[in-house]
Amino acid sequence: MSQYNSLEHAASAYLRSAMHQPVKWHEWSPEAFALAAREDKPILLDIGAVWCHWCHVMDRESYEDAALAQVVNEHFIAVKVDRDERPDVDSRYQAAVQAISGQGGWPLTAILTPDGRPFFGGTYFPRDDRYGRPGFERVLRTLADVWKTKRGDALETAGSVLAAIEHGESFSGRSSSLSLELADKLIASAVQQFDKHHGGFGTQPKFPHPAALDMLIDVAARTGNEAAQQAAVVTLQKMAAGGIYDHLGGGFHRYSVDERWVVPHFEKMLYDNAELLKNYVHAFQTFVDPEFARVAKDMMRWMDEWLTDRERGGFYASQDADVSLDDDGDYFTWTREEAAAVLTESELAVAGLYFDIGEMGDMHHDPKKNVLHVKYTVEEVAQRLSRGVEDVQRDLESARKKLYAARLQRPTPFIDKTVYTGWNALAVSAYLDAAQVLQLQAPRDFALKTLDRILQQGWTKEAGLAHVIAYADGKESRQRVAGVLDDYAFLVSACIDAWHATAGLRYYEAATEIGEAMIERFYDTTGGGFFDTETPKGEVLGALSARRKPLQDTPTPAGNPAAAAALLRLESLSGRADFREKAEDTLEHFGGVVEHFGLYAGTYGLALERLLLPQIQVVVIGADGHAQQLSAMATARYAVNKSIVTLRREQVKRENLPPVLAETLPALPLLEGTASFAVVCRGNTCQPPTSDGEELLKELSAV
Repeated sequence: MSQYNSLEHAASAYLRSAMHQPVKWHEWSPEAFALAAREDKPILLDIGAVWCHWCHVMDRESYEDAALAQVVNEHFIAVKVDRDERPDVDSRYQAAVQAISGQGGWPLTAILTPDGRPFFGGTYFPRDDRYGRPGFERVLRTLADVWKTKRGDALETAGSVLAAIEHGESFSGRSSSLSLELADKLIASAVQQFDKHHGGFGTQPKFPHPAALDMLIDVAARTGNEAAQQAAVVTLQKMAAGGIYDHLGGGFHRYSVDERWVVPHFEKMLYDNAELLKNYVHAFQTFVDPEFARVAKDMMRWMDEWLTDRERGGFYASQDADVSLDDDGDYFTWTREEAAAVLTESELAVAGLYFDIGEMGDMHHDPKKNVLHVKYTVEEVAQRLSRGVEDVQRDLESARKKLYAARLQRPTPFIDKTVYTGWNALAVSAYLDAAQVLQLQAPRDFALKTLDRILQQGWTKEAGLAHVIAYADGKESRQRVAGVLDDYAFLVSACIDAWHATAGLRYYEAATEIGEAMIERFYDTTGGGFFDTETPKGEVLGALSARRKPLQDTPTPAGNPAAAAALLRLESLSGRADFREKAEDTLEHFGGVVEHFGLYAGTYGLALERLLLPQIQVVVIGADGHAQQLSAMATARYAVNKSIVTLRREQVKRENLPPVLAETLPALPLLEGTASFAVVCRGNTCQPPTSDGEELLKELSAV
């Protein structure tokens, strides 16, 4: 008999981490629901993630406790779900638990009827009564008793909660009068919540809002909106200086528990870093602050080193916050004594001031532990120490390298090497953006390698898109997880970005094919907009029967506006009116309610601008240094409706181009000349070609 529960057969790293527990866990499956019905037991549903600190705390306190496991096994059928692997399951039960308890998050703990309808829910429960919370054993015994003696009440609650899940994101707020005024309202809402002192929006805890930041950068570049510029620039500066940024390894942690961005939740997610990478690249494009370019390159250094499969292509999902439950970010934090052990006196004097490494630190569990964050500029440190700036800079760089080398000797938090389609697509787009703006070859090559792997391993026209390309440690899943709307929408955009980066027609063709499949599988032909999952075929488990249309960024871009944006990008290359019609209909579907979402509707605001502003296509033709120069000048200032492609002369043939460009480019008069040149096309009309960089900038300013 195996010493493990059935999770030993799971592929997910999170599920496998619980296979040794005495709880008789099951994966989300028809078999688990059938068992619950057969034994007439409610289901205990646990949803978490491998990077989630409190999930591991609850595992250790409760699910590894033999006495509590006995209560679970006697009265419940226990089902464990990885929220990264099954976002469709997670999103529905998050809505349910929010309706029941007023809050969501992970670990998510819910009690369901045998057919999967929730009648109780919460997040973390301590093993015994503390923190003002009831102990988990008491909760479980009470709910087991409710199921036996007050089942009618439980079923009544379950019915109303399921209705709340469907209502949660089935907004009916159609508006047929879309205008840029609506985007302005979303921008004004973000500006109103902007924290002028510390950057970011609202108070603690503070999360990055990448789509909202891109929306602010775009409007600042396009209209000169100073309030939007200040909100974007100050936020990006304060985040990059704060403890939410890893000043030794690079990359951003998930969020900050305080309003000053000093103490983070230490896990690092691929999706956060992909979307924030775009922000820093777009901010550098627009405001030309070299610090933004430095942060972008440093983020890619961390991603390249820790979060990528260099050999096959692919970005890994996340890095844990902690090595064990007894620490709280200890890998990333420093006591003054630990820093002094690896630095010279001179280096410690500089790093101590610059990174605010004091005898008293920032962490509650160990007050001596410091989160490295930038307290003073190099110039201020030099002034305080009465030393030269270059001298201080040299000591700071030396200290940074020594601290990082010392940190590498510590046990390293777990890297989840699962390759998720949607998150990889976001990273591919970010790397291609960075490669173009910062003129770097390596990120471009790795992004294309990754995209090729996703298309090869994750997509067929017949089966559709897979949500997971590969699991950690090469584990094979017993069941294929179907792609959700996000996977399709993000991948369409990544393929279009790859077409712009390479002019390889196969990427445009892949984007078109996946875009058509997205419409076929997810579009609501009667009500408009996109469902987050395909129309169910066969048996539907639990709350998956609820149909949802995501509008709100969470913090990844919301599926509906991301799908609309992808279709608008396809329309600008293909000229296909059906793509535009469905995009417009999708945005109209939410137009009457979206302004209430403000900061959380950044992706919608960007998609709306794509719809209402003319598409600007800059085509650079040539293969020499001058072509590179023209392409670099064309990237000046981020605009959501602007794209750039560089073509060699021999590529400018109808058969090599998407339909819209095939109609215009081959007829250009300068194709036979020698000098490289650029053409600015607005919608379906193109300006005369120019070889003059200054003239190109004037044309771009004019449009």
